[in-house]
Amino acid sequence: MAGNNFVIEVEKGKDASDGQPSIGPVYRSSFAANGFPAPIPGMESCWDIFRMSVEKYPDNRMLGRRQIVDGKAGKYVWQTYREVYDIVIKVGNSIRSCDVVEGGKCGIYGANCPEWIISMEACNAHGLYCVPLYDTLGAGAVEFIICHAEISIAFVEEKKINELFKTFPASTEHLKTIVSFGKVTPEQKAEAEKHGLKIYPWEEFLQLGENKNYGLPVKKKTDICTIMYTSGTTGDPKGVFISNDSIVTLIAGVKRLLGSVNEQLTMKDVYISYLPLAHIFDRVIEELFISHGASIGFWRGDVKLLVEDIGELKPSIFCAVPRVLDRIYSGLLQKISAGGLLKKKMFDLAYTYKYYNMKKGRKHGEASPICDKIVFSKVKQGLGGNVRLILSGAAPLSTHVEEFLRVVACCHVLQGYGLTESCAGSFVSLPNELSMLGTVGPPVPNIDVRLESVPEMNYDALASTPRGEICIKGNTLFSGYYKREDLTREVLIDGWFHTGDIGEWQPNGSMKIIDRKKNIFKLSQGEYVAVENLENIYGLVSAIDSIWIYGNSFESFLVAVVNPNKEALESWAADNNVSGDFESLCKNPKAKEFILGELAKTGKEKKLKGFEIIKAVHLDPMPFDMERDLLTPTYKKKRPQLLKYYQSVIDEMYKSANKPNA
Repeated sequence: MAGNNFVIEVEKGKDASDGQPSIGPVYRSSFAANGFPAPIPGMESCWDIFRMSVEKYPDNRMLGRRQIVDGKAGKYVWQTYREVYDIVIKVGNSIRSCDVVEGGKCGIYGANCPEWIISMEACNAHGLYCVPLYDTLGAGAVEFIICHAEISIAFVEEKKINELFKTFPASTEHLKTIVSFGKVTPEQKAEAEKHGLKIYPWEEFLQLGENKNYGLPVKKKTDICTIMYTSGTTGDPKGVFISNDSIVTLIAGVKRLLGSVNEQLTMKDVYISYLPLAHIFDRVIEELFISHGASIGFWRGDVKLLVEDIGELKPSIFCAVPRVLDRIYSGLLQKISAGGLLKKKMFDLAYTYKYYNMKKGRKHGEASPICDKIVFSKVKQGLGGNVRLILSGAAPLSTHVEEFLRVVACCHVLQGYGLTESCAGSFVSLPNELSMLGTVGPPVPNIDVRLESVPEMNYDALASTPRGEICIKGNTLFSGYYKREDLTREVLIDGWFHTGDIGEWQPNGSMKIIDRKKNIFKLSQGEYVAVENLENIYGLVSAIDSIWIYGNSFESFLVAVVNPNKEALESWAADNNVSGDFESLCKNPKAKEFILGELAKTGKEKKLKGFEIIKAVHLDPMPFDMERDLLTPTYKKKRPQLLKYYQSVIDEMYKSANKPNA
């Protein structure tokens, strides 16, 4: 990558030897050219992150929620850092009075709210392992995590208490205490006591620790602060050990990164908390905000009301998963189309002009201030009016959505990449760098990165365009899988974490995720198919929202299940005099031909090989979802489950396509 701007080479690559794949050079961020950021003085643990901010910013607004009066949501009501600290100390004393000692496991189950953070900080204070229980998973996974992690006390959102009871009696071997974030009904109290458990409403639990003062243990960087279970696309969840050091190191790196691009966080920044705190992405973002004495406002837990919450809170930083940004994109397109021909023409002209200037190297705020003021300011107002940075993570963001938002949102739109095992942020694109569109940017300035060749997939880390499995080294890495040393040894080799994702270094030093190592299968003619790469390519088709591609070694071609874009399919139907609602259109053979044609067109444009062109499709009007167990909570496809769910559809597609005249 000669002449790149954003990474530096710190070690040469090596050719294949002794049956081992070749490995590419080791790179790190150019922002770490003089070494990784030094630890922040005094910040040894997650508890220190909070404690230091309480000392520095006691009267700053920390946690806010909307006041509900007569069933209507009003203004945000805030607790200061000092007020939160006082409650955290009470909660910590109450936990300890339930015979939970240092190293004990504390579960948290529910949607994001101030009590979630308060419970987490109490764990941090007393050296307890905070174990989030997935709000988006069913009772089966919750039961598994309680038993596997041996959780003795669980904090639970009021409306989740009955879900937790579904884990009885298996979970009661370890679980002894339940604390509701709200109230407890007499029936719930009786049910808990029947199984030998104590259950407390929030206010009553706070009183348990009154007049008690348990000393806080000395915490080390190497201490585990959380066991975060990854949902996994197959099998049981894996418990990922995250140490204090991982989170503290990441915060120092992000601070260096933001400072280097002149986008420092300050105590005036405001964050909307709605992405699950049970995931590492939101957890570290909120730790980052806490470290700056900034404010965190919580949503009401209803996706339909999220935009209204944003309008009231007016956040300055907005983090999202691609599905949320896809919804915003589709909503904006609908509004533009509904505004009439003249407004659409004006929008298109403004878009083309601003994008042209951005491509020439102008910053988004200088590319066309007039277009921003007259045309695009409405988009900014839709996100509250104060957003200066949108960060997308957890899954790939479609390039056309990223480009669109970079132009119209009047703020930086950045895409990041990381895993639970790498403490979330490992790569992130940079502000005002349009060349990073479709990539996840360079590494953060506290890790080393290299690619390792994957010969069976024809990915060569030493080629002129280096491609291979992304491997990461640094203090942000996890400390292993809980009770699964065998799995730890598989992915942590000589200090390098093998992510399983295939990356391609770009000439400017940014990384593009192009494939997944395990998502590969062989067709009957012996050709290997890298299915994730194909789904990314076909995902560019604007007439579809999502696609799952399938093939096997008994067949010579690929088939797919597609979630069509409702507006696009209905527009096609109107233009071609095809009648029916969305569901009936999805069953219409002509609609299938249309979608198949659009996929083929993109396949040819991207120079896909003949065996990579999809030969048959099934159109499902219902998007792939978690309710049917087809997606993980981070919207990754569960391929074995998709195959099981659509098996009859797959069989029918192959049967029809294999007919002599098909």
